[in-house]
Amino acid sequence: MATRHLSRKQLSRSKIELYLDCPRCFYDEVMLGIARPSGPPFTLNIAVDALFKAEFDGYRAQRKPHPLFATVGLDALPMQHPQLEAWRTNFTGIRWQDPQTDWTFFGAVDDLWVTPNGSVVVADYKATAKAEAITPENIYPGYKRQLEMYQFLVEKAGFTVDARAWLVYANGIKNAAAFDDVLRFRTSMIAVDCDRSWVEGKFREAVAVLASGARPAAGAECEWCAYAVRKSGNVPDATAEHARLLD
Repeated sequence: MATRHLSRKQLSRSKIELYLDCPRCFYDEVMLGIARPSGPPFTLNIAVDALFKAEFDGYRAQRKPHPLFATVGLDALPMQHPQLEAWRTNFTGIRWQDPQTDWTFFGAVDDLWVTPNGSVVVADYKATAKAEAITPENIYPGYKRQLEMYQFLVEKAGFTVDARAWLVYANGIKNAAAFDDVLRFRTSMIAVDCDRSWVEGKFREAVAVLASGARPAAGAECEWCAYAVRKSGNVPDATAEHARLLD
């Protein structure tokens, strides 16, 4: 049976990230419906994300900058736009239909801010609990790619996009004297200088892999591929139905 991504000819930001990590795993999930095993949901991170959104929405309603902006010298306001809620909603997100491939690329942004000159700043909320301070040098590399993909989509929607994106990063404090039903964080703004020039090419490359009908080789450094090869090494190629949907 065809996957939803195939039948709708669409790829999410997370699917492109999967393609960058391992073309075979990407092909297996999108073309064959064989996904990597998933772990438990990060429910605490999801809660922090929801609280951040509510907090920033409060300043959005007041048309005021969040106090964190002043800590990094950022002159901006939370963006007000009638489509913002849709752009922030999973499975809806902000969308671009590629005229070359006829496939749609989409992703759900956490937040958008606007500078006095009208450029849009892409922002994402993150939560962790690390002993060391979070800096632009030690963030997970996938976070930068995530911001660049969001920037690409916002630009395709017709906006002027600032090259600098921001992570609103909450780092859990683990050395408090007691829990007392309170989990405390140190929140900081992390500037990420982005280059989104690669996004369109990789998106079209991923679509071409699906259209080829040829399953890529196992990723040399992919632990999921290594496990699958050890277990069986035999996964069927695309079905005729999948090939038909790509026509």
